[in-house]
Amino acid sequence: MAWRGPLCRLLRTQLNNTRQSRAHSVAVLGAPFSKGQKMRGVEHGPKAIRDAGLIERLSNLDYPVQDFGDLSFQHPEEDEPYVRVLFPRTVGRANKLLSGAVGNAVGAGHTAVMLGGDHSLAIGSVEGHARQCPDLCLIWVDAHADINTPLTSPSGNLHGQSVAFMLKELQNKMPELPGFSWMKPFLSAKDLVYIVHYSDLGVQYFTMRDIDRLGIQRVMEVTFDHLLSRRQRPIHLSFDIDAMDPSLAPATGTPVNGGLTYREGIWITEEIHNTGLLSVMDLVEVNPALGASREAVASTASMAVDVIASSLGQTREGGPITQASQTLKDDTEQLRL
Repeated sequence: MAWRGPLCRLLRTQLNNTRQSRAHSVAVLGAPFSKGQKMRGVEHGPKAIRDAGLIERLSNLDYPVQDFGDLSFQHPEEDEPYVRVLFPRTVGRANKLLSGAVGNAVGAGHTAVMLGGDHSLAIGSVEGHARQCPDLCLIWVDAHADINTPLTSPSGNLHGQSVAFMLKELQNKMPELPGFSWMKPFLSAKDLVYIVHYSDLGVQYFTMRDIDRLGIQRVMEVTFDHLLSRRQRPIHLSFDIDAMDPSLAPATGTPVNGGLTYREGIWITEEIHNTGLLSVMDLVEVNPALGASREAVASTASMAVDVIASSLGQTREGGPITQASQTLKDDTEQLRL
C-alpha cells in the first residue's frame, strides 16, 4: 500500500530536496566498549560487524565510505560505583571521546555510523551529533526504553540509562555523576520517538503490540509525522540489535522474545533512508561471546549489516535506492491499490 495524503507529499518533497544536499560520504567509527553493562564480549561487536562484510556492502552504494577504525578507550585504574551506577568515570570518559569523534565526522560532512559496543555509547554519539546539529531528532529502536536514572536503575548498568542523560525534562532527577561533568541534557522529549518492545513513557513511542495492531508502515508514518511535519531536521537513529527477534539476532546481551521481524526492522530503516535526513546512526549490542554457535554470531552480525546498509540506501532487492528507483517503487505501489 502506498502512503497517501499530506504526509506522503511531505516525505516525497523532503526526499527530492535533501537527497541532493546531503553529503554523499559515510564515516564508520568503531567503539569497542563494554563497561555500560556487566557482560564481556560486546566490545568485539565492531569487529564482528566489519567481518560480516559491512564495508564491502556499503562500498556498493552510491557514495564513498571511510572506515576510521576503532576508538581507543582508556580505563581509570579506580572507578568505584556511585549510588547504584557501575563504572561511571569509565563510561563518562568513553562517551566524551566518542562525542568528539562523532561531532568531527558530522562537521566534516559525513553521515556517521557508530558501531558498538554497548548502548551507553549513545550518550556520546547523540551528544556529539547535537553539538553540530542542535535541531536533531532521535529515533530509538530497542527492546528496552533505556530511560532509567542513576537513582531508579535496578542494575546500575549505564546502558539502561542512556536516554535519561539526554532529556532536558529529567535534568532535575539526575545526580551529578562523576565522569559526566562535560555534558548537560540537550534533547527535548518531543524530539524523541521510541520503537520498543513495551513501555509506559511520557513521550511518543510504539511497542510491539502497536506494530502488530497498526502495521510497521503506519508506525513509521506517525513517527515521521511527529518528528518532521513542521520542518526538515537531521535524524539520529540509535538501533540496538536486541530490538530484533532473537531468532534473527541471538548474540546479544538482553534479548527479548517477540521482537521485530526481518521485514519490520528493514522497513524501519528503509523508510528512514527515504526521508533523506539520516545524519548519524548507532548499531550497538552485538556480542559475539554470547552466541551459542558460530552460526548464531554470524546471523547477528549479518542482521546488523543489513540494518546499517538499508539505513544508507540498500533495498531488499540488493541495490541502492536512487531517485528513479524510488519513483518507480511509488508508481508501482499506486498501481496495486
